[in-house]
Amino acid sequence: MNQTTDPLQPSSRMRWLAGGLIYLYAFITLIPLVWIFVTATRTPNDAIAYPPKLVTAPSPTGFVNLFTTRTRLSNEDLAALPPPATWYDNLVRKQQMVIAGPSSFIGRYVNSLIIGFGSTLLSVVLGTLAAYGFSRFRVPGKSDLLFFILSTRMMPPIAVAIPIFLMYRAVGLSDTHLGMILLYTVVNLSLAVWLLKGFMDEIPREYEEAAMIDGYTRVQAFYKIVLPQAATGIASTAIFCLIFSWNEYAFASLLTSGNAQTAPPFIPTIIGEGGLDWPAMASGTALFLLPVLIFTVLLRNHLLRGITFGAIRK
Repeated sequence: MNQTTDPLQPSSRMRWLAGGLIYLYAFITLIPLVWIFVTATRTPNDAIAYPPKLVTAPSPTGFVNLFTTRTRLSNEDLAALPPPATWYDNLVRKQQMVIAGPSSFIGRYVNSLIIGFGSTLLSVVLGTLAAYGFSRFRVPGKSDLLFFILSTRMMPPIAVAIPIFLMYRAVGLSDTHLGMILLYTVVNLSLAVWLLKGFMDEIPREYEEAAMIDGYTRVQAFYKIVLPQAATGIASTAIFCLIFSWNEYAFASLLTSGNAQTAPPFIPTIIGEGGLDWPAMASGTALFLLPVLIFTVLLRNHLLRGITFGAIRK
């Protein structure tokens, strides 16, 4: 008995080829990330060794240098000091230095958390409301408004950086958390509206109409019917908005200097003896990646469902 072959199903050879390409791509993509984490656990000398050392003894020097500022002393001055009180004092003494105080990394890291998650929350809330309005109501000039919203992402950030800098300086929003949250929200809002409108369009209107027939108001139907159905889209949009706000460099470099400076413009300024302190920079980068990584992993199921939402129609 002959078996019919589904023309839509790939052959076993093609599945093996596709799987091999995916694994190869994942391996190549992960190499820089793995190297960053490996460099974070090395000493400054091992980090710049040539030829590069693949295996070295782990060292917390990079993390100690990241969280502290240090001062170099002469051998005579070091000998006159009392014995080191902690293990990290001892580690710094071996570099012929002493700890002068904490670094600014924790403050910059907290700024990234406040600005990144604050702008993401605001973008998702406003984008959800705007997308619902565009999806469910007859808005005059809807197509033109949607195109105008999208056009705000067609120009590079540096093209509007100078006008924004002058405007922020005039209204007192330079180097403030509120100013950066508002700026990142405006930039992310177009992406949020367009993504969420597609999800809203896929939710049948009959659900809301049935709820309102049962006595729900429009707001109650939106809160109890639409939002749960759009959870996958909201989660996907939140991830993309957070990635932009978390990694943004140009605006953060130009509009902040101390109070609201985030981690991206601070990490490259970590200076060690004779140049860049690569282990400290790698340590800061590794810690900087963790919040977005954790956030994405927690919402990964929603992200996968959100990307394919509405792809198959019955």
